[in-house]
Amino acid sequence: MSILGAFIVPHPPLIIPDIGGGEERKIQKTVDSYHQIAKQIADLNPDTIVITTPHTILYSDYFHISPGQGAEGNFERFGAKQVSFSTEYDEIFVEELEALAERRQIEAGTLGEKDPSLDHGTMVPLYFINKYLKDYKLVRIGLSGLSVLDHYRLGRCIKETAHKLNRKIVFVASGDLSHKLKEEGPYGFAKEGVEFDEEICQAMKKGDFLKFLTFSSDFCEAAAECGHRSFIIMAGALSGLKVEANFLSYEGTFGVGYAICAYKIIGEDDERHFDIIFEKEQIRTAKEKQKNEDLYVKLARLSLETYVRTGKFPEIPDNLPEEMIKNRAGVFVSLKRHGELRGCIGTIQPVTNSLAQEIIRNAVSAGLEDPRFPPVSEDELIDLVYSVDVLSEPEPVSSIDELDVKRYGIIVSSGRKKGLLLPNLDNVNTVEDQISIAKRKAGIYKNEDIKIERFEVVRHY
Repeated sequence: MSILGAFIVPHPPLIIPDIGGGEERKIQKTVDSYHQIAKQIADLNPDTIVITTPHTILYSDYFHISPGQGAEGNFERFGAKQVSFSTEYDEIFVEELEALAERRQIEAGTLGEKDPSLDHGTMVPLYFINKYLKDYKLVRIGLSGLSVLDHYRLGRCIKETAHKLNRKIVFVASGDLSHKLKEEGPYGFAKEGVEFDEEICQAMKKGDFLKFLTFSSDFCEAAAECGHRSFIIMAGALSGLKVEANFLSYEGTFGVGYAICAYKIIGEDDERHFDIIFEKEQIRTAKEKQKNEDLYVKLARLSLETYVRTGKFPEIPDNLPEEMIKNRAGVFVSLKRHGELRGCIGTIQPVTNSLAQEIIRNAVSAGLEDPRFPPVSEDELIDLVYSVDVLSEPEPVSSIDELDVKRYGIIVSSGRKKGLLLPNLDNVNTVEDQISIAKRKAGIYKNEDIKIERFEVVRHY
């Protein structure tokens, strides 16, 4: 078996005694668990350790694999320059993985390295592993803004590469859980943080990697986690394998969740290809929702599907109600795929002669012109879920007491900078959150004067 074992680990620098200065004893369970899994890794004696880390180079549309013969690093930025590392990369593995990812149409490779030095998401695990194991090579891989399925499928490429090269590997998924467990923690408190840690720890304990794929990006962002997608790549590397989970510890002493879990490979299991299961379920769910779409959403779907397939806007259907033909309003069209946002474009004020035309225009723009995403392909149309928000006329507010995150969307402006946030969004729980996000979208700084307007929407599914 090419994959000998896999491990989920956190990466708090203070766990290093030279940095923690005794504070590390407050998370002694994590320290003890780290030593335990490091010994396990040494006993497995891998040729190569594959480590995924959220703190190396990260791109929105590309997985970065560290190139070259090796890298060095130290904890200087944490006040411990004397704790240093030098590691040798498995260049043959990296070359084969990059080629396989290209064949699988996964955007991954060694281009675009800005800083070759080792990151703390890599060095913290190596600090413990190196105490027990000396002779190994490393493959270091960053995360990306690509979909959860892309992360899982990159993991499958890692498994296939190890098999092809007959390389004995251990997978280390480096990542902390929520950073919002306590008010006095580094990012404050959010209830989603506690919920995220409880749910993902349960999934770890059960080896339920399908659950990893179902966490929404909004939920993960609200929890301020950093390891989720690292764990998904690991899950992909274990695809089709039966595993035995050993959940060693969880601590949230400092307001950040630290979990350690080891996975022993005990055989093969064709029912554990979770990317296939997940995609089938998402397509089924999308089809169920399509059956109940109202005319606003049906028009949005017709518009994007027609344009993607023909390059032309559709004719306005004859069966639309009078309100869609005669009324004018700002409209936002949102697309989701596999539970994640896939595009959202809209107009605050109407720019066409009717609601129908506004929907047609913005549906196509949401699919093809949202700068955060590549254009929607024809293959993706089958499992897109649409929503259409029709906006009321914005009105100024003089106090945040006039706002309500469930009822009102907001427009925050400062000079020419303007940010809009729709109402009743997942994980936007307070007016303060709503204003902060709208300001961030607009690029408005904390010290700038702002004007706030509110609006209501009618949301169509």
